Amino acid sequence: MWNIPNILTSFRILLIPVFLVLYYLDWVHAHFAAAAVFALAAVTDFFDGYIARRLNQYTKFGAFLDPVADKVMVGASLVVVVEHYAVWWISLPALTIISRELVISALREWMAEIGRREKVKVSSLGKLKTITQMTAITGLIWEANDFIIQAAVALLYLAFLLTIWSMAEYLRAAWQDLSKMD
Repeated sequence: MWNIPNILTSFRILLIPVFLVLYYLDWVHAHFAAAAVFALAAVTDFFDGYIARRLNQYTKFGAFLDPVADKVMVGASLVVVVEHYAVWWISLPALTIISRELVISALREWMAEIGRREKVKVSSLGKLKTITQMTAITGLIWEANDFIIQAAVALLYLAFLLTIWSMAEYLRAAWQDLSKMD
């Protein structure tokens, strides 16, 4: 159970309170440090999956924990971003991203229950959405200067569009099963 991918995933979960403490510290470099921790978590997300595939180290524990770690880290980061910026044009894409994660998680669970999980497996579009949102969130947390913030907001809106698009694709893939009358 304690292979490298699962250790990286568990490490990512342990980074969540570290991220939050750093973010709220009364220190001039607090947001940079929090952004660095968030970026480290994003990198471990890439490597745990890559290593699991490359070394054939899939486990049921990892399959369960990896998406949980991702969603909790993204949810925690978006909550602090929404709190910090406190404007509707940040809150709307953040809420959409969080809502999409809940909808797709529920959809995947339901599709697995009916033996059709393969229809809603992670897609390239979903991976692109994740990379875009992680980069946007890192910039919004760091807020190094106006350029970084504006670029991060632009990426947040790209992630917002990719979020809607990928959710529509997952729902389309499952629609035949969702629309069946029992």
